[in-house]
Amino acid sequence: MTAKRKMAVIVGLAFGTAFFLTVWAQITPGDGPRYVNGTDLVRPTDYREWVFVGGGLGMTYDAEGNPQSPPRFGNVFVNPSAYRSFMQTGVWPDGTVLVLESRFSESDTRVSQGGRYQAGLRRIEAEVKDSRLPDGWAFYDFGSVDALRETAAPIPAGAVARCVECHTEHTAVERTFVQFYPELLEAAREKGTVKEGF
Repeated sequence: MTAKRKMAVIVGLAFGTAFFLTVWAQITPGDGPRYVNGTDLVRPTDYREWVFVGGGLGMTYDAEGNPQSPPRFGNVFVNPSAYRSFMQTGVWPDGTVLVLESRFSESDTRVSQGGRYQAGLRRIEAEVKDSRLPDGWAFYDFGSVDALRETAAPIPAGAVARCVECHTEHTAVERTFVQFYPELLEAAREKGTVKEGF
């Protein structure tokens, strides 16, 4: 083999290796739920890089809600693989993680008369679809911003009975409020997965 040919092979191999490593680095690792002790959900720290499916203002149902206090924003993010699957099938796949972040709201009358914008983080919660769970779904509460936990155990069934009831009776698809997320609702209608009678 000539020196030029050897050099061409070496350069080709180096280029191929560099290309492979670049592509490999861009592959997203599994973005589904990660657990400690088999049941405690690890708080996804990158959830703000996930798909933002929707938000609401003043849609709180928590016991701390006070009509005199400013309404809070709720932002919902879903892991990308679950979003892609939902858009293709109209149902959530096993391994879906929906993160609800609650934020305070503020207003600036110098800029807008009555408008509100998102302010500091208040709390992070999650709902997970996992066939290994007793009900197939579970809720997790990572706490408030001043005491945010890295992991959370599933909230016990007795403590979330009202949540499960609401997420069963009033949701458009499975146990999720797809009706508040226009793109998802359109996909579910197209796939025929919206609950009968909704």
